[in-house]
Amino acid sequence: MTDNVDKQRFEVFLDDELAGFTKYHLVDEGIAFDHTEIDDRFEGKGLGSTLVRTALDAVRARGFAVLPFCPFVRGYIARHPAYLDLVPEDQRPRFDL
Repeated sequence: MTDNVDKQRFEVFLDDELAGFTKYHLVDEGIAFDHTEIDDRFEGKGLGSTLVRTALDAVRARGFAVLPFCPFVRGYIARHPAYLDLVPEDQRPRFDL
């Protein structure tokens, strides 16, 4: 997985081929995730979860907060409460978290 800063997205690869990405943009509150996409050829391999988990870990390491506008990222956080602390407490109701 890599953070492609120029395209503002974290990317996941399988056998050196781009398999998917999660787009973000920086905001005052931290980092806002907008959209996650896995190529149809790579679905069902757990790459989306791996991508989001690794992206959230990278965001945590940088000390940023997360605004999960992307339904996939939001769902991942809902299923993995260890990442809930990345979403500012006052923003959690906005995302049903």
